[in-house]
Amino acid sequence: MLAALTTGQLIGIIVGLLLLSAFFSSAETGLMALNRIKLKNDAKHNKGALLAHRLLQKPDRLIGIILIGNNFINILATALTTLLAIKVAGEQGIVIGTAILTVAILIFAEITPKTYAAIHPERIGYPAAYVLTPLLKIFWPLVWLINLFTNSILRLLGVPAEVAEKALSREELKTLVIENDMLNPDVHQKMMINVMNLEHIKNEDVMVPRNEIQAININDDWDIIERKIVGTYLTRMPVYQGSIDHVIGILHIRTILTMLKNSSLNKSKLKSVLRKPYFVPETAHLSGQLREFQSKERRMGLVVDEYGDLVGLITLDDILEQIVGRFTSQFGDRGIQIIQKSEHQYVVKGRIAIRFLNRRLHWDLPTDDATTINGLITETIKDLPTPNLELTIDQYRMTILEVSEDNIINTVLIERIIDHSPD
Repeated sequence: MLAALTTGQLIGIIVGLLLLSAFFSSAETGLMALNRIKLKNDAKHNKGALLAHRLLQKPDRLIGIILIGNNFINILATALTTLLAIKVAGEQGIVIGTAILTVAILIFAEITPKTYAAIHPERIGYPAAYVLTPLLKIFWPLVWLINLFTNSILRLLGVPAEVAEKALSREELKTLVIENDMLNPDVHQKMMINVMNLEHIKNEDVMVPRNEIQAININDDWDIIERKIVGTYLTRMPVYQGSIDHVIGILHIRTILTMLKNSSLNKSKLKSVLRKPYFVPETAHLSGQLREFQSKERRMGLVVDEYGDLVGLITLDDILEQIVGRFTSQFGDRGIQIIQKSEHQYVVKGRIAIRFLNRRLHWDLPTDDATTINGLITETIKDLPTPNLELTIDQYRMTILEVSEDNIINTVLIERIIDHSPD
């Protein structure tokens, strides 16, 4: 039957087979190159994406049908090329025909379609799924039989036949976000990176230090308490009795506005509206703390150390600032923590978090042994800090400017030492 075909018919059939081979080759590369995350999203509203997603759930079956089709077509094209070569030039033409077909397959059925599919996987993968899905159903018995043999061989080699889809690690996801040009403007990219970094930041790194907590002492005279409530910019304030170590509750300013306006507020009524204090560990990571705030419907937590002593206060706003950056409103500012004196000199608060300082000034102060500048200096000198004490930590020269009565560093002058020596 094949011998009855004319030279023109043989050439036409071979060209058609090359086109089919190009389809299977591009389909394989296109489907395998699809972004799995984008594919899952597209599958919600794109039938081709849905079919492609289903095919990729069983990659052994997908590869099976593609290779069966591709190899059958290439072998058939080889047979027809041999027949054409004998018809045109006799047996001497077989070598020439084989060489021509090899070059044609490489260029038109392998390299070109696969390169295009790798660059535009959706353009090839989604339409190809419409063809491969029914083909897989039609040739399912053959695919099943071939996969049975191949999977058996894989098991003998110690390779599982089906490998679970590997989830992206945090670092891989960061790389994906950084290299994704679709995230525009850059602030969106930065926010996603900051969300992932919450796993590495602890409550103690961003909390309001104990000595800076604005709170109400219920033992104070009522006029002092009232002035503190009226003058605060905060929406929530801890209320303690005698010492900040004995917090009796959290006051939500909104709950007392009416009583305050009607001059009917007193200590007894103030106590009645206090909410039970919520304590959190200083070593908790912000990612977990954010979930805790959400599950417990809280916006403020009192930070305690391993001995249960109060060391600071953290709010939902403190965590959100790690994601979106510093809020534009200055009413919630804890005070100016960084004052620039010259190009490389800054006066900072001793209680400022080292991570915050590193991010703000693009520094690389060590964070292994301390979380605040006060802790870093104290850990370095192994003694009580004194004013005018100078020390150098890595590439940073520090001068203690002010120390409180309880030996806490209030302010420090830090100068980054720039090496101008030639390489």
